[in-house]
Amino acid sequence: MGRRHLTHPSVPAGSRRDAEATKGAITRAARYLLARHAHGDITLKAVAERAGVSAPLVLKYFGNKDALFAHVMSFEADAEAFLDAPLAGLGRHMVHHLLTGQAERGADPILRIVFAPLHGERGDVLRANFRAQVADRLSGRLAGPDAGLRAELAVGMLIGLGVMYGIARGPRLRAATIAEITERYAPAVQAFLTPE
Repeated sequence: MGRRHLTHPSVPAGSRRDAEATKGAITRAARYLLARHAHGDITLKAVAERAGVSAPLVLKYFGNKDALFAHVMSFEADAEAFLDAPLAGLGRHMVHHLLTGQAERGADPILRIVFAPLHGERGDVLRANFRAQVADRLSGRLAGPDAGLRAELAVGMLIGLGVMYGIARGPRLRAATIAEITERYAPAVQAFLTPE
């Protein structure tokens, strides 16, 4: 049975949408800061300023800094979109998803893993979440021998592409269209997912 969205008669639909937009802005701000600063150096005030909201509003939605960063360090929702394609076309989907995220939003949430070394012990949480929610989840979809290794190799290829495109900003790569890069890169990723 699917999840039902219950509404409260006294809460207007617009308020719910505004709340979701605000939570999204706070999450994006925290991710942005987490990709550039050590966890211990990030304040709720900095997150609030980046999100364009007040610090008490951050507390209202997330409770405290630890709860906010536990949410930000999860890959669950991002992995769902990243892996949302039939296995036969998953390599193409993942390459396109990653590049589109970079081109349209300046970041792909999956690439947060490259910043784990900045965060000390919290980086271990980021790594564990990434392994469980992305690599292991992908591995569970693969048939045949060495599924875990093949999943990690495929994800590694995608992270390398994301780093070159979005962080190193390779000029030739960025001059190519997403369709062209996808056409060239996806078969190599797919070869790990569905080897002949």
